[in-house]
Amino acid sequence: MTSTDLFPNELAVKRRAGAALIDVREAHEYARGHVPGAVNLPLSELPGREAEVPDGAVLICAGGTRSAQAAAYLAGQGRRGLMNLMGGTSGWMREGRDLVPGDRP
Repeated sequence: MTSTDLFPNELAVKRRAGAALIDVREAHEYARGHVPGAVNLPLSELPGREAEVPDGAVLICAGGTRSAQAAAYLAGQGRRGLMNLMGGTSGWMREGRDLVPGDRP
């Protein structure tokens, strides 16, 4: 297993416990709106920047596919305890949660 699926309603607990939120969408997607507190690290830039993703990070994309790919890649690089936000930002919004626009967490 490369990651654990995390429901949007579970994210607050993980954030309080110190989990980093990593949005692996491209910068223009992230800027349109992202989960509050998420840092942008596009999947296309992940090779060479693996050290920026700590063990136990929550990976986020639009719907869960790219974040699952990122988790698999990072697990292969030795990262542990990774979590994948189920449904990504789309699932987050479906639950009535707001996104933050702009290029900052």
